[in-house]
Amino acid sequence: MEMIIRRFAGTFILLSLLLAHYHSPYWLWFTAFVGFNLLQSSFTRFCPLEIVLRKLGVGQGSSAAGKSGGSCCAS
Repeated sequence: MEMIIRRFAGTFILLSLLLAHYHSPYWLWFTAFVGFNLLQSSFTRFCPLEIVLRKLGVGQGSSAAGKSGGSCCAS
């Protein structure tokens, strides 16, 4: 799940930087929003994207596969 969240965050940051460069500097507010969410989630362990992904069924079967496969990220 963390890998997916990091990919989303990186993609959103790069996309908003491109949009700020080519369209409007106001897109930097979106970059700040993503950065703020990353920072606050490091303290509170609350991640809105994680909630959305879980409701969509992402990562539901990974815990059982991770335990049997010896994944470093299994908890």
